[in-house]
Amino acid sequence: MAPRARRLTLGVMASAALGLSLFASVPAAAQTPVQGATSQASAGGSIPGSCTGKFVNPITDVCWSCLFPLSVGGLHIFPSLAGRPDTGNPTLPICLCGSPIPRIGIAMGFWEPVRLADVSVKPWCFVNLGGKRIAPGFDIGYGKARRTPDGPNTGSKWHVHWYMYPLLYWMEVLTDMACLEQSSFDIAYVTEIDPLWQDDTLTALINPEVAIFANPIAQAACAADCASATVHLPLDPLFWCAGCQGPMYPMNGNVSAHIGHVQASRLALSRFSYKMHRMGIAWGTMGGEGLCKKYLMPIMKKQQYRFQAVNPSPMVKGRWACPPIGSSDLKPGSGNTYPAVGEDMGYLVWRKRNCCVL
Repeated sequence: MAPRARRLTLGVMASAALGLSLFASVPAAAQTPVQGATSQASAGGSIPGSCTGKFVNPITDVCWSCLFPLSVGGLHIFPSLAGRPDTGNPTLPICLCGSPIPRIGIAMGFWEPVRLADVSVKPWCFVNLGGKRIAPGFDIGYGKARRTPDGPNTGSKWHVHWYMYPLLYWMEVLTDMACLEQSSFDIAYVTEIDPLWQDDTLTALINPEVAIFANPIAQAACAADCASATVHLPLDPLFWCAGCQGPMYPMNGNVSAHIGHVQASRLALSRFSYKMHRMGIAWGTMGGEGLCKKYLMPIMKKQQYRFQAVNPSPMVKGRWACPPIGSSDLKPGSGNTYPAVGEDMGYLVWRKRNCCVL
């Protein structure tokens, strides 16, 4: 077996072993709806159903064409055959990094799969770890908000689990590139233990500007963001909008207008990504500023991300396999679900990377 194939096989086996070990280490009682579900029901909530999902196959469940366009300077040397739009790239193909003596490099731009995300209305449901409920055994993460039937004036409450998933580095698709994120598989964040994710009032601590945009005029502007994200790319100046999905505020999983699984889950994931930037956990990697290093981006640029559905139905080809934040989910192939299964969604997060390859 070739060294690269051997490393890939070992990586897949290690990821599967990690998920199984986590599941095996949890008491049997934690693998069923936790005891706190009773108190949740008495508080006006509903007991979540069974957790569903599967492990992500890094070969067949990944839209590898989402890697493109790949650019050198302002020139697309490998364009996107599916016609996916690209963000702006530095014009010059030559870049300088380092001090006091700068080093000369080539300004490259590409899309990198870096994160995996569970998005579910069921607390402690790890969709991308085989659909296992891994709860701590006590009542945490169960709020009063609950999933209500589809239609107008309905709402839902979503939780997000954020995984470190630098797939290109593991598979050595772009070899010997120092700008690739180098880390191992890990569960980096779970919203069930985050009090700011549970409450709109507490969320205002990190997004106090929400009061400015809580008016009909500001929300009407989101129609332009919806159209722009669907046709090309979202409008970064309209940072309070998540396009066709709804408002970006508050930065939590409380979706007041639940239209469908895809719309609501993408909105929750968009808000979570923004929250990671506001807290300084996620950084900017696109544009000329990202050529030499990552930079702080407290107001997230929506154009930096694409979300590819991997659970319950992987979207691996077509124009809408990895749409940008805010694009319409009515387009064919933008994210299929199985309504009979439930609202357990999994996404692969693609991030635009501009890097000075030295």
